[in-house]
Order: sequence, then structure tokens, then C-alpha cells
Amino acid sequence: MSVTVYSTNTCPYCDMAKKWLKDHDVTFVEKNVQEDDDAAEEMISKSGQTGVPVLDINGEILVGYNPNKMKQLLKK
Repeated sequence: MSVTVYSTNTCPYCDMAKKWLKDHDVTFVEKNVQEDDDAAEEMISKSGQTGVPVLDINGEILVGYNPNKMKQLLKK
């Protein structure tokens, strides 16, 4: 299981996504695209999006905070 959350310092939906993952005992790597230009380029390359949050769940890209889709991709 590989989960990456692309986020910024001021994104409430990023915080909600990270809280949801923690509440469901999902280990994830956070990449702050506000502070890390390489992470920002990586996120845009994967998703075609500049908005956050973007989640990479086992290679499946999810844009935005969507608990139902997160649950489906994580098979929770």
C-alpha cells in the first residue's frame, strides 16, 4: 500500500484528508507542494492539476477530498 498526499500549509481539505487517513490507520507520505517545487512538479505531472489535495493511492490519482473514493481505493 502506497499513499502520498500532496498538500499546502493552508489547505483545509488537505487537513481533512490527512485526518481521515490517520483515523483509518493508513500510513501516508505527505509532500508539501507549497514548500517543495519538485513535489509540485511531480503532483502536476501525475494529476494535471495545480489544486490540492491530490492523493496518489497505489498509483490511482484522486483530486480533492473524497472520503468515499478514498475508502474505495484503499479497500476500507
